[in-house]
Amino acid sequence: MNITIENLDKVNAVITAVVEPADYTDKFAKAIKEARKKINMPGFRPGMVPAGLVKKQFGESILAEEINKILQEGLFGYIRENKINMLGEPLPTEDNNNVVLKEGESFTFKFDLAIAPEFEISLTKRNKLNYYNVEVSDEMVENQINMYRQRGGNYDKVDSYEDNDMVKGVITELNAENPVTAEGVVMLPKYFKNDDQKALFAGVKVNDVVTFNPSVAYDNNEAELTSLLKVAKEDALNHKGDFTFQVTEITRFVLGPIDQELFDQVFPGAEVKTEDDFRAKIKELIAGQFAKDSDYKFILDARKYLTESVGKLEFPEEKLKKILLANVGDQEKVDAQYEKSIEELTWHLIKEKLVEKFEIKVDDEDVKSMAKEVTKMQFAQYGMFNIPEEYLENSVKEMFKKRETVDNLIDRCVEVKLGAALKEKVTLAESTVSAEEFNKMFE
Repeated sequence: MNITIENLDKVNAVITAVVEPADYTDKFAKAIKEARKKINMPGFRPGMVPAGLVKKQFGESILAEEINKILQEGLFGYIRENKINMLGEPLPTEDNNNVVLKEGESFTFKFDLAIAPEFEISLTKRNKLNYYNVEVSDEMVENQINMYRQRGGNYDKVDSYEDNDMVKGVITELNAENPVTAEGVVMLPKYFKNDDQKALFAGVKVNDVVTFNPSVAYDNNEAELTSLLKVAKEDALNHKGDFTFQVTEITRFVLGPIDQELFDQVFPGAEVKTEDDFRAKIKELIAGQFAKDSDYKFILDARKYLTESVGKLEFPEEKLKKILLANVGDQEKVDAQYEKSIEELTWHLIKEKLVEKFEIKVDDEDVKSMAKEVTKMQFAQYGMFNIPEEYLENSVKEMFKKRETVDNLIDRCVEVKLGAALKEKVTLAESTVSAEEFNKMFE
């Protein structure tokens, strides 16, 4: 097969492929032979349909299929061997509609190519990029420790109410002809929607009677009032007045102790023996999580910096919109999303160039490690840092079943390695910020 390319300009080209009989004759004959084995036709035993009859009825479609295979293999082989940086897929020209497939003849096919724009990136220590280290506060450490302590906590009965306690008692409606009353009613005043109503329960003791307004306390929430007053749903909003609440029991959740059992649960095998060591390990864990967030922010900033440095690239707009239309199928969406697509494409090309420049490689072990890391990060959001290896392995197996997930993991591996390489190449303008300041950067 003879393949040639004509560059129309820097980003547009036409590739021409001439398929000769020598390219397809043997393959076509073999395909006919294979088709004979599968075709069932009245009057002939399976596999015994004459080749001529097969050609007559199915030859054109079989030939088209073989020609298409030859074209695909030849075109992409040529593009790969000549290192043509193509965007999307080759687009068949209208000339191809006039090609008539007839055995023994040559066929000429033409395809439009969208060529990636050429650009250069140069990075040295003269290039400065921000890098934010997030400060781990004592409050963060305390909150994390309390989250662990909740596992070993218990409920105690107490004599007087404090914020976050649960109260139990008898509720009775005032100034009503048929007053609603219910026993064994449980409430958490902390979650009232009205602060004045919350304040009524401050410091109350067992056997005290409090007068409050449930409708105001729960901001007329039908579901809350139905449960509290133990009435029918359709009747809940009819009780707008005051109620008395006689407290019969106050329950408080008490956090578990900070002791060796807790140390071993959170950090098994880490030889944590003191509370100071425990707090230091917690701080280290939180800092590790923030370090990943800082690296992510660094990549975002690097993307902006590099994109601005490269400037506006020239793209074959008409061809790219055709490619997008083939994928999206809606011209309005293509037009609406085009500029955003160009932004993503520009960054993709920059990444490709840097990956090649820095000789970044990603192997199976990298992807597997990233899958485990993603799983750990998901659990870390709930304060769970020590995930059994067996669970991590099972999670990796599930992730690897989906091609899209694997592609995303590969992309994340590339970005992590790219971030590490960039940090070595440029000068980091490091600063320490609070978590609140850091989070505001993402708003």
